[in-house]
Amino acid sequence: MAKSLPIAEILLLSSLHLLLCFSYDRLTPGQLMPSNETLTSDGGTFVLGFFSPRSTAGDLYLGVWYNIPQRTVIWVANRESPVTGQPAALLFSDDRSLRVVGSRGRNFTFWSANPPGAAAAAVLLNTGNLVLRDGEGGVLWQSFEHPTDTFLPGMSLRYAYGDRSHTRFTSWKAADDPSPGNFTFGVDSTTSLQLMTWRGSEIYYRSQVWSGNVFTGSRGPSSNSVIYLTILADEDGFLLTISVSDSSPYTRYTLNHSGQLQLLSWDSASKLWQTFASAPIGCQVYGSCGQFAYCDANGTVPGCKCLEGFEPRSKTAWSGGDHSGGCSRERALLCDEGDSFLRVAGMKLPDQFVLVRNKKNMSECRSECSTNCSCQAFAYADLNVGNSTTPRCLVWTRSFVDAEMLSIGGEDLYLKLMNFNSGASSGKSSSSRRKKLLLVLSISAAASVLACALALWMFDEQIRGVFKRAKSEELVRDSSSSREFLDNFYGAKEVAEGEAADQAPELPLINFESLVLATDNFSVSNKLGQGGFGIVYKGILQGGQEIAIKRLIRGSGQGLVEFKNEINLIARLQHRNLVRLLGYCIHGEEKLLAYEYMPNKSLDFFLFDLVLKTKLDWGKRFNIIKGIARALLYLHQDSRLRIVHRDLKTSNILLDKDMNPKISDFGMARIFGGNQNEANTNRVVGTYFGVLLLEIVSGLRNSSFHLVLDFPNLLAYAWQLWNEGNAKNFIDPSSNTQSCYLDEALRSIHVGLLCVQDSPSDRPAMSSIVFMLENETAISHTPKEPIFTIQRNDPSVENLETYSLNNMTITTVEGR
Repeated sequence: MAKSLPIAEILLLSSLHLLLCFSYDRLTPGQLMPSNETLTSDGGTFVLGFFSPRSTAGDLYLGVWYNIPQRTVIWVANRESPVTGQPAALLFSDDRSLRVVGSRGRNFTFWSANPPGAAAAAVLLNTGNLVLRDGEGGVLWQSFEHPTDTFLPGMSLRYAYGDRSHTRFTSWKAADDPSPGNFTFGVDSTTSLQLMTWRGSEIYYRSQVWSGNVFTGSRGPSSNSVIYLTILADEDGFLLTISVSDSSPYTRYTLNHSGQLQLLSWDSASKLWQTFASAPIGCQVYGSCGQFAYCDANGTVPGCKCLEGFEPRSKTAWSGGDHSGGCSRERALLCDEGDSFLRVAGMKLPDQFVLVRNKKNMSECRSECSTNCSCQAFAYADLNVGNSTTPRCLVWTRSFVDAEMLSIGGEDLYLKLMNFNSGASSGKSSSSRRKKLLLVLSISAAASVLACALALWMFDEQIRGVFKRAKSEELVRDSSSSREFLDNFYGAKEVAEGEAADQAPELPLINFESLVLATDNFSVSNKLGQGGFGIVYKGILQGGQEIAIKRLIRGSGQGLVEFKNEINLIARLQHRNLVRLLGYCIHGEEKLLAYEYMPNKSLDFFLFDLVLKTKLDWGKRFNIIKGIARALLYLHQDSRLRIVHRDLKTSNILLDKDMNPKISDFGMARIFGGNQNEANTNRVVGTYFGVLLLEIVSGLRNSSFHLVLDFPNLLAYAWQLWNEGNAKNFIDPSSNTQSCYLDEALRSIHVGLLCVQDSPSDRPAMSSIVFMLENETAISHTPKEPIFTIQRNDPSVENLETYSLNNMTITTVEGR
């Protein structure tokens, strides 16, 4: 119990608190803050004071809240012991403890923080963290280590290996009652590989299994905000920290009294909190779908489904909405060569897994499951830990629960099934297959009749369309081969990466004559540029909308079905730093794409012009760098469709009216490149970005650098200045980089050199790149001297435009 003070002393301190002249953000020993006063953080973001959560003032709590019109409490000190029916105060006592005190009786301390050393000040930081510091500024105690229900940027969840203890957040009991509620949130102490919400002692919700050292997420394509969840390991355990990009509004994770873990962001315009994510919803509640089933989150309302090769244990209960019984196998495993594995993509891996150590690759992990008759499934991943990778092999024996099909991201689950080519089967399963075969044949026959009727209707409509376009025949005359092309196009069946065609968003098919009129018959005066994929024209539609039209080169090697599938997939990619695809056109053997129009042309138009580059001050350049990095991270990790940009350069970075960057041609590799090796695809992005980043900082073009200075390329020049400690001389003087922004420029050079390291293991992943650019924490890794010799190992992209690096290509660099 903290030291008691007599009532007279409390009253005296209350009357003299103004004379003590405490700063607005801190208290020092002997000072007192009464309940009608507050402390405000130095930046003005947070307030510390007393509040009563109910409409009728009664119970008083000491808390920290946002300094906004809608009071939002993020931390409560005395949540288990409110001050009731008497005045309250926060006292920094002479014994250097921080105490919530009242004015009745002798034992009136309701809460205290007792640091291990002599505290010199209690300070409210602009992060919302209340800290007790010693005389040298060291932190002796902090509220972030004693959270309530809110996870803020700058906070950490700690997990200790020795005693498996960890930080937990606890919900309020009710919306107007800060006392501890029934829900808690923290690291799973059993596996330490996932986060969980508990209701009492029962698991209520479970996160995805950890698949790397950095988790990132975007608030959406219309936002400039990125959220980072980062794992920082040490010898005793690890910390899970949260941070946000500089441009983010107030952002918080809150475990509310109903058990919902919510991601909220403050909208300064409406002065309301917007909810951008909330879990669990419906069958996302732990175990709702039972064993061997999954929650499909892709629909409007999540629903339970059996995994392939499984069926409901009780069909009556399942059809009645009770899925707790789960599913069971349609055919038992043979535990011999008759068993195989089915890849299920985009999954939140199920619970009840076993982490198998010392498995170095996918093949060894698969073998671990295939040789174990009890193994039901396995999953393998290479975890990004710093600048190295660590294999992670998970296996499921007997059963598993709480799987989920995700709309974005997720991992591959390899489910063990009986090989369909195996001759062993029961009479029941053979009968079942015969019934299924008859059903498929019946459906196919009906579908054929319907397809014939539809084809006749489409043919009739197209013939009518030919006559309707008679007025445009002076500009366009469709050949019979063109009509045949379109007939095949309309009648073709579409399959897009395992998804049903009716689930894919339809991109508008634009009439060719409209594009002819919009571009004045593709006039040279409307030509915006030309690249490896075709010529780009400016067009103005009849409604006045400006668009950019890319007339693709012929010979992409794709048929109509593949072309339409690819552009519909590309159209799904929505990010504020990607040029938006508006529609497409097919005319004869020509294929055209319509994009949003960018009025400020491309980055190289400004960056390498001695006069125009002055419009790119450092603020604009750094915004461009971070925007490109966020878009690449989205393409590489956050989107369901993983895409590598095989032609990333300044001419493919377009600028909108506010000079915000938008990457173009990000899907062309899918249309022109065929099937690329997935490992190469996931490891190429960072090196491109490194060269591009150094060009933006210096204002110098890498490909022609040897014509300007006595260096073989820009990278050699950057490395020499960096190695000599003169990296600031690499910065373009035209950027007018002020001293207060010098650290950002030097950080960008540091990241750029890390991205062009010769060894793939030394190059950071895109998620790490974004984190390093968005945060002021020191970069722990030091670049080595790049060798500047890049070997080609992917002949399928030889015809693509590439950066020139000492006369060698970097298009297929084995790096991240």
